[in-house]
Amino acid sequence: MDITLTDEQQLIADSAAAMLDAACSLAQVRAVSEKGDGLDAALWKEVGALGWCGVHLPESVQGMGLGMMEVVLLEEQLGRHLACVPYFDSVVMAATLLRELPSCNAIQRLLTEVGAGRQILALAMASADAQAPISARATPVAGGWMLQGDWPLVGSAQWANACLLPAHTPEGELLLFLVPSYAQGLHVQAVVPLDATRRSADVSARAVELSADACLCRGTQLAQAWLRAGCLSAIALAAEQLGVAQASLDLTLSYTGQRQQFGKPVAGFQAVKHRCAIMLVAVERARSAVYGAVAAANAATAGSDPADLMRYTAQARLEADQAALFCSREAIQLHGGMGFTWEFDPHRFLRRAQRNSQRLGTREWWCEQVARHLLDASQVAEVAL
Repeated sequence: MDITLTDEQQLIADSAAAMLDAACSLAQVRAVSEKGDGLDAALWKEVGALGWCGVHLPESVQGMGLGMMEVVLLEEQLGRHLACVPYFDSVVMAATLLRELPSCNAIQRLLTEVGAGRQILALAMASADAQAPISARATPVAGGWMLQGDWPLVGSAQWANACLLPAHTPEGELLLFLVPSYAQGLHVQAVVPLDATRRSADVSARAVELSADACLCRGTQLAQAWLRAGCLSAIALAAEQLGVAQASLDLTLSYTGQRQQFGKPVAGFQAVKHRCAIMLVAVERARSAVYGAVAAANAATAGSDPADLMRYTAQARLEADQAALFCSREAIQLHGGMGFTWEFDPHRFLRRAQRNSQRLGTREWWCEQVARHLLDASQVAEVAL
């Protein structure tokens, strides 16, 4: 499996880093996240103008027609800079799911708007597993549906023009609804964040009446698309964790290189060198796992076993979550007493790492999925023998 970046992909990563260095400094992140609604509107406008929102969307909806590797490279840089924009929620999660669904005019219009950065979508996806419990219910009524339920901690819902909400029929069939933010009976309540650089909200529907065409997909087709989109989104989230880990290492190297003790930089002490080296190993392990998972996803075909993609996704999430949590904690420690203060930035990376580690399934959940698939495969092999 070749995970080497092409010249074009390296150019995308470098240009994204340069743009965010200029437009998304940590001082800017502090100002945006600690005041107002937490959305960096100027940065989001620039992200849309650069075409990032349509990087993995087909040219038929005015996208760039590239792939998930390019999305992963952008997510890595957005995580490295703690960008206060809804890129992951609207572009990575929502648009990726829409892209995986059977095409129709409504989906084509949505993808065109999202890809141009003119519309923000919020997808209520708590898990990559389409069989995960969903309490919301959709009841058929004359000419459409009646939606009732709750979806906690929906990323970027307070900024969204519309929400993509899953629900079950009374018979247990899974459906996906497009619900405008202005729909009567839809309530969006912002949640006090652990990580102020990434916002979410509790969404509830109280007897929301929807037309028949508000249901974008249902049944087996939705379940299959949900699983693949969930895995791709989890890989992109792992890339963001990789960016968090890399930034934590960069901050630590910069600080220890300047901090003087006994007349020389503390970065010259062997104990500090060793801890930084361990951080670097964690970062590079995560990078290999994330890029490998993207390569596996790109190689998967319609007939591929979904368990294979789940295994690669689980490895990427496990390595990246561990790297982000470890490196952000080490950054606080290696900043000494200043690392524990609000004015210094390591705690912001730790908060992002902690929040991300709980999205789309915890590390324990992903390990459990891999174990279940391996045990099922071994049982099938035993029966065959």
